[in-house]
Amino acid sequence: MSSRKAATAKSTIKTAVRRGAASAPAKPAAKSAAKPEKPAANGASAEAAALAARIERDLRDGKLDTLSPQAFQALMAALCKSYGAQLEAGADFLPVADRSSVSPTEVMTTTSSLLKAANLAVFELGMWQSWTGR
Repeated sequence: MSSRKAATAKSTIKTAVRRGAASAPAKPAAKSAAKPEKPAANGASAEAAALAARIERDLRDGKLDTLSPQAFQALMAALCKSYGAQLEAGADFLPVADRSSVSPTEVMTTTSSLLKAANLAVFELGMWQSWTGR
């Protein structure tokens, strides 16, 4: 962990302890992996479903360059922001519909890279999960 991250983590821990957040709240039941209600099949949702289908098809065909790195980064950032905003607004769905749609390795490599891009460590993720119950 970088010295900046370590200092931030220590400060966060001290603040949380002073506020009484050191004791972890009871964990809620696991979220349902069921698909959320489907919005109308038009607009951005239809475009996203079509893009997802194209990416999946290209991957099956061995084509790995469907999206440029810049387009991939823009799409990933928008998806992260959208998912976070929906959860904050009360939505209750997982970002992947079922376990068979992505492999554990794909989830771990993506998660690891997202943490690295945000300059976060697994320890910080664990602290945040225990404090928020998410």
